Amino acid sequence: MVAQNNIRGQLKVGAARIDVTIDEKDLPESSYGILDRNHARAIIFTNGETVAGFVNIDGNQNGQVVRTVSERLEKDLGIPAGNIIYSGTHCHAVGTVRGEALANKLYDVIREAYEKMIPAKVGFGNGVSYLNVRRDLFDAERGTWWEGPDYDGKSDKTVSVVYFESMEGKPLAVYYNYAMHAVLTGQLDMVTVDFPGKSEEYIERKFGEDFVAMFSSGAAGDQNPLYFQQTFDLRDIRIAEYAKRGEDISNQMPPGGVGLDRSNPEVQRLMEEQKEMAISYGQLLGEEVKYVIQQMRHFESEVKLGCARKTLEVPGRRLLNREGRAGYQGQYEDSDPVQIALALIMLDNIPVCGVAGEVYNQIAVRLKRESPYAFTFMTTVMDGMGARGGGYIPDDESYGAQVFEVLGSRYKQGYAETAIVEGLLGLIRDVTR
Repeated sequence: MVAQNNIRGQLKVGAARIDVTIDEKDLPESSYGILDRNHARAIIFTNGETVAGFVNIDGNQNGQVVRTVSERLEKDLGIPAGNIIYSGTHCHAVGTVRGEALANKLYDVIREAYEKMIPAKVGFGNGVSYLNVRRDLFDAERGTWWEGPDYDGKSDKTVSVVYFESMEGKPLAVYYNYAMHAVLTGQLDMVTVDFPGKSEEYIERKFGEDFVAMFSSGAAGDQNPLYFQQTFDLRDIRIAEYAKRGEDISNQMPPGGVGLDRSNPEVQRLMEEQKEMAISYGQLLGEEVKYVIQQMRHFESEVKLGCARKTLEVPGRRLLNREGRAGYQGQYEDSDPVQIALALIMLDNIPVCGVAGEVYNQIAVRLKRESPYAFTFMTTVMDGMGARGGGYIPDDESYGAQVFEVLGSRYKQGYAETAIVEGLLGLIRDVTR
């Protein structure tokens, strides 16, 4: 599906957000409550010829919900199903309504943004943030691969920012992109928003109640927060507790904070610090987004707008010897091909690329390097990812790392990286020719 962007027209933009938090009575028994309200956000825009937009949610999108909402929008508002990039913050500890209730919420927030569209202008800029780090580490002390901060590892620090304001200069919305996993609060077993939601809230307080700040996850497949000690300490505590019972969980952690003694003062202290770290990370990322906006000098109000979609198929593989989280040689057999859904919204000279999967960082770096447009960036964990695709997509060079993302990847080495980069560059050519 390709809609070319050869026609310039007046940009109009609308934005909205809606609370999608699960009701407390519907929380699972394992939950320790609601720390943060969860939200969905929408930014919808048109040039009079084409309508497109961005929609995100705390956590991850659901593929069936995305399809339901897309079909309804096409029927009611005439927005083609492929013209909206749906993504999630990929926070690992959320609690949203589900199914039909979530579909109705997403439809409502998109419709509200659509109905609020006013003449506007758009600016773009890149900043930097040194909060992320490559998390695939060869641990010399253990003599094996493990999860930890690889200070010398490849890590794109770019913060990409697309900012919208009215023709009179009133701030309307910002869509920003950064590559870092939202895993600071995953052990709390509470409904949270982690650093992405905290950054959105922080930016929105600056620009006012009607302003919408929307985080999108960059190619963070191998990127963690740089400062992550609370999680490592809690893992060590849990490993020691299980060892007393004769269980070795050092290479196969239970989910979330399962097994942690929450009456232990040290556990309590570390968990409180995790909450504080999410706020701190959110503020620091938010500060960079605000700085990039402040430095913008050039805006466009007459824009071209094009959208495109494509689904790739690459050779697949199946792991035969799952032996834990990391540190062993995977054995594989060939399996069915794996799909990778790609999307492009070409907003004037800004290619916003989407990939349905957890993409390793250097794939996005290669895309930026080979793109003919300076302000190219990649949004990942898109559209609920899909039943025949999704999961971690390592770059070719990283397949030697014996870490859980690579070991469990369904993508056979040597195909996905080039397919993604060439596929997205092809969409850019198709839309702009």
